[in-house]
Amino acid sequence: MYTLRDFFLSVLGADATDIPSDEICCTETDTEMTFYTNRMQDSLAAYTYTLVEQGSLDLIYNGRTLTLERGDLYIYSPGFQVAIVSGSQDYRGICLMADEGMTLQMPTIRDIIRTAYLPIAEWGQPVVRVPQDSLDRLRRRMHEVISYQASHHRFRAEALRTLYTLFLLDLTDIQERVTGTHLHGERTAELFIGFMRLLPQHFAEHHDIPFYAAQLCITPTHLSRIVRQITGRTVVDYISQMLLMEATWLLQTTDLSMSAIAERLHFADQSSFSKFFIRLKGLTPREFRMRNI
Repeated sequence: MYTLRDFFLSVLGADATDIPSDEICCTETDTEMTFYTNRMQDSLAAYTYTLVEQGSLDLIYNGRTLTLERGDLYIYSPGFQVAIVSGSQDYRGICLMADEGMTLQMPTIRDIIRTAYLPIAEWGQPVVRVPQDSLDRLRRRMHEVISYQASHHRFRAEALRTLYTLFLLDLTDIQERVTGTHLHGERTAELFIGFMRLLPQHFAEHHDIPFYAAQLCITPTHLSRIVRQITGRTVVDYISQMLLMEATWLLQTTDLSMSAIAERLHFADQSSFSKFFIRLKGLTPREFRMRNI
């Protein structure tokens, strides 16, 4: 999948020597820059948090159209299919991005993962309406990241991680106040979040529901019911989306053969991989690669 370094090089057109951090970055965005992210949104191995400061943005999330307006915080978590479809001319936002691998290794991982997926667990969509009294705090925190990433601070990497943690603590506080009455029981939400935490670590090797259910100490039927109840999608949908994200990235950025990609993603053979790709993309892996050279 695409990393933050790929984002800087491909989307922002930055020089490799100008990349502030491979782990965390924050940038102010407008409609034009936001549309650039469509080129890798479905395959970006990073959590992103976009705070709308003015104007509006329309996107398709899991097949539904969402409109983001001033004061909305949109959270993208790896594994979800998203496309930006339109934005007002005056749209302005701030986007904080954090590498998925780094995030999963952080000491406060449980709280971080819960923060990233709580809106989905509660409302089935990745949007938090930030109360007015909290907007300035989040905005200041994001601008602090921008300031540190542009500095030559001796401990810049550590400072950026600390700011990311503080940002997530602020966001968790906001979410708990906004959520109020939970639509789903705490245990249900925790199991869903647990599944979403396991998915990016194991999707390539394990395409089967029983594996994830066993890790959570529940039955496959119970896991399937929870995921469908919260999101309207199936467990297989999520596994397939992660596999597709990785496959499209490998086809676009490597010279690996079709059989090598099939083996890396643990398909039975090249034919099985091709059938999977055609079903989800509508063209063969080879055709996709030729169109994206």
